[in-house]
Amino acid sequence: MNTIHKMKRSSKWKLIIFGVISFVVALFLYVNNSSVKKNPMRHSNPLVQTQTITRQDMFRHINLSGQTVAENAVTLAPKYTGRVSEVRVRLGDTVKKGDVLLVQDTGDLDISIRETTASAEGAKADELVADATYEANYYRTKSDYELEKDQYERNEYLFSIGAISQNTLDIAKQEYLASKAAFEIMENQAKDGEDAASVLSKRYAAEKIRHNVDALKKQRDDLILRSPIDGMVSYRKAEVGEIITGGSKVFSIVDGRKIYVDCTLSETDAAILNTGETVPITIDALGKTYSATIIYVSPAMDETAKTYTVRLSLNNETGDDIKTGLFARGQIEILQRENTLFAPKEAVFYKNGKPSIFVLKEDNTVEERDVTIGLLNDREEEILSGLEDGETVVLNNQDKLTTGTKVDVREENK
Repeated sequence: MNTIHKMKRSSKWKLIIFGVISFVVALFLYVNNSSVKKNPMRHSNPLVQTQTITRQDMFRHINLSGQTVAENAVTLAPKYTGRVSEVRVRLGDTVKKGDVLLVQDTGDLDISIRETTASAEGAKADELVADATYEANYYRTKSDYELEKDQYERNEYLFSIGAISQNTLDIAKQEYLASKAAFEIMENQAKDGEDAASVLSKRYAAEKIRHNVDALKKQRDDLILRSPIDGMVSYRKAEVGEIITGGSKVFSIVDGRKIYVDCTLSETDAAILNTGETVPITIDALGKTYSATIIYVSPAMDETAKTYTVRLSLNNETGDDIKTGLFARGQIEILQRENTLFAPKEAVFYKNGKPSIFVLKEDNTVEERDVTIGLLNDREEEILSGLEDGETVVLNNQDKLTTGTKVDVREENK
């Protein structure tokens, strides 16, 4: 009975051990099978991407990026330091050319203008007095001269007939010569039809004071700040009662009715752009694309940035509120060559400084060829020789290839 019991226990343990071993084997087979599925066999040949090359028009792609700018944007500053007496506009107000924006205190200037104007009137009166005095003296001296001349001529006749003595004639002659000299002095004061020097002196003095009045009025007018353009007040820093410094920015006026995009380009890109070309321009902030026309290409390089400025006129037919300073971008295609062969830059590699490509053959082997490069752009290189129309070139993994290498091909690049 005891022996039978021991045999049952031994069979039970054998079954347990067999079950454990079966479980381990099954687990091993499952894990191994999963590993095989997750790690498929690698390609034995280099995996390459290719592109078939055909004759096409070759374009250069120029990327444009810049900011929107208004047609007119002016900064205004007072000419003189002074206290603000009026501010007539607020931030965001629309103004017309000539509208008054700000007035500085004109009290002191008003007093100076009145005083100087009075002085000018007095100087004008002095001029009139001097002119009248000269006129009176001139005609009196002329009358005396003519009278003494007639008297002398009569005395000459009387002396010729012995009616008067030589002494009487000499006295008459002296009086005649004295009146003549006095008259000539008066005439010499106003040669060539001009007024006498004494009159001119008074006139110039009066004119100088009148100019002083004009200068003061101009200074007063400069204390009134006006808008030089139609537009909107985009900046204001002035309050009634504060003292503003001459030359300090107090207003900005922006005329946003016409918007432009200013871009900077390298010399190679700027050299082939022409005014009049149309470009689609996208303003990311608005999520819209607008048609724009190149209206200006800088004729000279900016010496600091070493770039050229290009301005485009934005066509805002929908009347959108396009603010200045928004980022704008676009791309323009320039025809480089018609009906030519060109390959992506990735297809061309250099050995010992010479350009080469790998061409895919029908049996999926590759052939290395030397090529001659023509025009270049940001994406492609023109192939002048070494490649035929319709052949397929390799775009990657060239470092793993030699002539005759068999390759596996991914889906061709379109």
